[in-house]
Amino acid sequence: MTPFFCTIPHSGEKVPQDCAWLQGLPEVVLMRDVDRYVDRLYEDLLKSKSVSVVKTEWHRYAGDLNRVPEDVDASSVASSKNPAGLHRRGFHWVITTLNEPLMKEPMSEALHQKLVQQIYEPFHREVRKLYESFQKSGAPHVYQLDLHSMPSLGTKEHRDPGERRADIVISDCGRKSSRREFVDLVILAYVRAGFKVGYNWPYLGGRVSEQYGIPSQGQHCVQVEMNRSLYMNEETKAFVPEAAEKVKKQLKTAFDLILSELPKLG
Repeated sequence: MTPFFCTIPHSGEKVPQDCAWLQGLPEVVLMRDVDRYVDRLYEDLLKSKSVSVVKTEWHRYAGDLNRVPEDVDASSVASSKNPAGLHRRGFHWVITTLNEPLMKEPMSEALHQKLVQQIYEPFHREVRKLYESFQKSGAPHVYQLDLHSMPSLGTKEHRDPGERRADIVISDCGRKSSRREFVDLVILAYVRAGFKVGYNWPYLGGRVSEQYGIPSQGQHCVQVEMNRSLYMNEETKAFVPEAAEKVKKQLKTAFDLILSELPKLG
């Protein structure tokens, strides 16, 4: 089996019962920063190719899996020693990327720990298991794609306010989270599939690629962001089936190339 798997940390839409501040929000606000439908775009393809995928059902505003539990501040967790404003979109989101307020007051340390156990630990436990499984089988290198989506335009809270983005943005934490050969293969695959591809702009990678992308230990993690305008209405958050079918065909082309070439990387 090819030592390759995918993660989808931000497609979950389920709000924990304890997160009362997220209950009753308008759908467009609640779904503002969710990677909505990314699982729908990739999962059938990954299943058909026997590629393992780790995802979550939980909403990223309650516990963001591309952060670490320490990414909190006094506005999100009452006991935090980090000043308010340091992690407004950290492990618990205080505001959206359009500055819409989410949390009116910080949660208790007890609730923070409960959400860590409920949301963070199960997902990351599965990721660690996959790395360990491949490594125990003797694989010298293990490859991971961390799959996300992004707004078509950068907001004031992004590095590229007002900029129109590429179809796909590939990130490797500034060339730190993966061997170059894997990054080049992923870029080539998405380009060959007909996508316009950017590299390390405006996204450099997140905590998932930081944690698991350790090339010196044979672990290679690349983040892939897909432009939401390709398959959904960004205003209403509605899925556009006809557009999505085209994207799915392109993704098949990309993954056909990745899976055919990965064994040659060793």
